[in-house]
Amino acid sequence: MNDTESKKTTEVPESTGLSRRGFLGTSAVTGAVLAGATAIGGAVFTRETWAAAAKDAQLKTHVGPGELDQYYGFWSGGHQGEVRIMGIPSMRELLRVPVFNVDSATGWGLTNESKRIMGDSAHFQNGDCHHPHLSMTDGKYDGKYLFINDKANSRVARIRLDIMKCDKMLTVPNVQAVHGLRLQKVPHTKYVFANAEFVIPHPNDGSTFDLQDKNSYTMFNAIDAEKMEMAFQVIVDGNLDNTDADYTGKYAASTCYNSEKAYDLGGMMRNERDWVVVFNIPRIEAAIKAGKFITLDGSKVPVVDGRKTDGKDSAFTRYIPTPKNPHGLNTSPDGKYFIANGKLSPTCTIIAIAKLDDLFDDKFKDPRDVVVGEPELGLGPLHTTFDGRGNAYTTLFIDSQVVKWNVEEAIRAYTGEKVNYIKQKLDVQYQPGHNHASLTETSEADGQWLMVLSKFSKDRFLPTGPLHPENDQLIDISGEEMKLVHDGPAFAEPHDCVMARRDQIKTKKIWDRNDPFFAETVAIAAKDGIKLETDNKVIRDGNKVRVYMTSMAPAYGLPEFTVKQGNEVTVTITNIDQIEDVTHGFVMTNHGVSMEISPQQTSSITFIADKAGLHWYYCSWFCHALHMEMVGRMKVEKA
Repeated sequence: MNDTESKKTTEVPESTGLSRRGFLGTSAVTGAVLAGATAIGGAVFTRETWAAAAKDAQLKTHVGPGELDQYYGFWSGGHQGEVRIMGIPSMRELLRVPVFNVDSATGWGLTNESKRIMGDSAHFQNGDCHHPHLSMTDGKYDGKYLFINDKANSRVARIRLDIMKCDKMLTVPNVQAVHGLRLQKVPHTKYVFANAEFVIPHPNDGSTFDLQDKNSYTMFNAIDAEKMEMAFQVIVDGNLDNTDADYTGKYAASTCYNSEKAYDLGGMMRNERDWVVVFNIPRIEAAIKAGKFITLDGSKVPVVDGRKTDGKDSAFTRYIPTPKNPHGLNTSPDGKYFIANGKLSPTCTIIAIAKLDDLFDDKFKDPRDVVVGEPELGLGPLHTTFDGRGNAYTTLFIDSQVVKWNVEEAIRAYTGEKVNYIKQKLDVQYQPGHNHASLTETSEADGQWLMVLSKFSKDRFLPTGPLHPENDQLIDISGEEMKLVHDGPAFAEPHDCVMARRDQIKTKKIWDRNDPFFAETVAIAAKDGIKLETDNKVIRDGNKVRVYMTSMAPAYGLPEFTVKQGNEVTVTITNIDQIEDVTHGFVMTNHGVSMEISPQQTSSITFIADKAGLHWYYCSWFCHALHMEMVGRMKVEKA
């Protein structure tokens, strides 16, 4: 690809009827490209023309000093296991929330509070975040929680949005690789729906490795959003990929790209059609309430069987044949359609949610009768998002484009009417995966901004060696035309994002002293007779030493303490500052000890004092003009 082509933006008007690939194959365009320009409809557009076309939109992304962004953006942190918070449209990074990773800045994965939240999975040092999604009430974001999956270690975590910290984490039993994750939208987020991607034997004890065995399968998982406990699991045919839920609370749907239950690439592509599996949530709940379920592998989680038996449907599921290796599954904000993206087919499949009742009541002979459209969009459709004005936006991985198309017109075309449902194709750089429009997963989709998360950046940024950043691209979709307005480098495959209006997120400025986040630490201190807000004491309990101190800029309540070599030392610090932004840190040199203590927060960390001698501790978060002087000493006497 030459330099000119790599940096241009191609907008194909509907009158041409051409894909980017076919469009660039014409001799007229070939000459234009060689000349450093692109021809559309008889006109020639240079790189400067494209830049001028986006100038007005680019001005909208400017957020001046002291001004606030319109939207919060929550990005999965990919292989780093964190969640990143961005301001939209400025694309300024505001905060990183550690979840499945160890973070020395905050002490996540090191502090006692974070280890309690991580539970038995705290020993994992990695995570692979994919899908961040916000809790809802009546189909609108309610600002309570954000949920995120860990594909690497089969976990789901919850972030409290008032403090922007993970407060619950669950390892999903009986499965491997939790991937697609979405939330029940109405009447509220009662369930977190999570797909387990990989087929495994049950029990998975090494007695068999045959994926074709009837006891080899994966499951659809429902998690109680408030308790963060398993609600139920559903055994399915094939595997599972992405998922979404309707606006009635009745149905969820998931794509399957490996209906073959194969373990090799060729086997996974054998079938021309895989399927979308639809789950009837009330029927599943009724069966569980009636005690009609099993449990697996020592787990107490209720499990129902959603597989077909002798060609007959289960009461809980329906399988809708869909071409080919479908990937993304997205619900339109008007609540009418599930849209499955073909990946190895140039099509998306539009499923009418209103017809699902009849499908489950066996009024259709063919499950494809619920399909009302299958528009051909381009090569490699992966994910679809919406603007709330009837238009859908689908990423085309192979074509490196986003295609804007009208859903109702695509449905009319499926019936044979001659209508051009494709409105625009926009080049993105390069190979886009997920995309997300502002408020698109709610009934309030407002069609202002579109984020496209491109897997490769190639020449878009300064070179950084063999490992390149990826490219998050911001597109203005408020008008009739998509306009690319911002490139943003991103590290370690952020994968997916979600946007909420800034008024929908209400955060605390300082901690409440009775916050449950550190309630267990407070309870331990109470047993020691400690009042955390005032006491600075050392409690010795055999080989265990508990050190309690306050912090107030620029000093710790204890300038020093003494322990014996080999003691297990727990340092608990309460920040008694009441001014927002005055965060303290605690780092014990040469001991791998680091944590954050924000205003009115209590944090604790436990370590072994294994080295005799003098060891300084210091505040790691700048808090005062005398910040450097905020230090103390641990004296470790020889055993």
